Amino acid sequence: MLKTDNIHRWLVMMVLGFSGGIIYFLPYLQEVYYKPLADALSLDNTEVGSLMSIFGVTAMLSYLPGGWIADRVSPRILLTSSLLLTGFSGFYFATLPSYAVSLAIHAVWGITITMLFWGSLIRVTRNWAPKNEQGKAFGILQTGRGLSELSTSIIMLAIFGWLGSNIFALSVVIILFSVLIIISGILAWFIIDDDADGKNDSKNFQTKGFKDIITVLKMPIVWLIAVVILTAYAAYWGTFRFTSYSSDIFSMSVTMAAAISVGKMWMNPPASLIAGFISDKIGIAKSIAILFIALIASFTVFAFMPGLPALLPFMIINVAFASLAIFAIRAIYFALLEEGGVPMAITGTAAGFVSMIGFTPDIFMPLLGGMLLDAIPGPAGYRLFFLSVVGICVIGLIATLMICRIIASKNVRD
Repeated sequence: MLKTDNIHRWLVMMVLGFSGGIIYFLPYLQEVYYKPLADALSLDNTEVGSLMSIFGVTAMLSYLPGGWIADRVSPRILLTSSLLLTGFSGFYFATLPSYAVSLAIHAVWGITITMLFWGSLIRVTRNWAPKNEQGKAFGILQTGRGLSELSTSIIMLAIFGWLGSNIFALSVVIILFSVLIIISGILAWFIIDDDADGKNDSKNFQTKGFKDIITVLKMPIVWLIAVVILTAYAAYWGTFRFTSYSSDIFSMSVTMAAAISVGKMWMNPPASLIAGFISDKIGIAKSIAILFIALIASFTVFAFMPGLPALLPFMIINVAFASLAIFAIRAIYFALLEEGGVPMAITGTAAGFVSMIGFTPDIFMPLLGGMLLDAIPGPAGYRLFFLSVVGICVIGLIATLMICRIIASKNVRD
């Protein structure tokens, strides 16, 4: 019986990791195949950008209510319905509909992926492991998501290499991944437990309907976790500039610069897995503080490193170093919910709130980078951008140290 339970437990994590990566493929398709998508739908740059914007807006509005729902509805129902609705709407998108319909589909994805999926994903992951193994749980989840994203990228490249970058190939890719999303939804129905109650729950905590949102807003630790996620995610956006930085400052070819971007993705699985296990030993908040210090050092090097050919190997090493650090932070920052003492009963609500705040860099970081580099082209612009990221990481470090202090005082009282 114990062996069977253990197998089921790992099957749950496999479903979470696979679905947690693949469900984001459809709305983020343009990040990889921007031009084929624009050509297939006959859209200009503004219209293609609007697809992602409408997804971002609906997602941002869905985080908090979605988290509240996750605390009250079976994760089996939420995860399954989210994956099925996303997959079936992907079939419609594969017909390459009009601009208005494409906008509506992206708005629907903002709801199905965020309101129905995200809060339950965080809640089930937290419930997957005991209190002293939260880093491991979230690290394994992020490893699975990273492997899922890598495998989808390889499959996409193979399809486009086989069929060419044309409309038919794009439709095939969308249909294929819609099928995979639906399959993951079916697996979720049969593998995820129907019981939404957490084994790590605070027995003395009772949910109070909509008042749970007020309860979350009154918790200083939740606001600090939101700042940690916001600053870490902003640093993650900072790594998106590595490709153009390689081309503009080190005069690398477009192909070589793109290879750096792809290579960065391979840092995700090992960084997430290692961070998960190590953070359980030394503490989640302490681990994140160390990683923020590493990011501050790395982005400072980017800011002042001259674009000399002799320094190219050191630049590539620094890209790998920064990528490992940022993926490590992203793997474990939701484990702060447990270490910070947020009751399991309001995990979804808390996760929804910190996600709503924490993922706002999707809105301002692309604008910050674009405006700085347009206003100050060349090395000076990149220096100012990377120093801005350094400043953001300093804020994240301060918030993390404050969390460490709260946890230490809590442990003394206990």
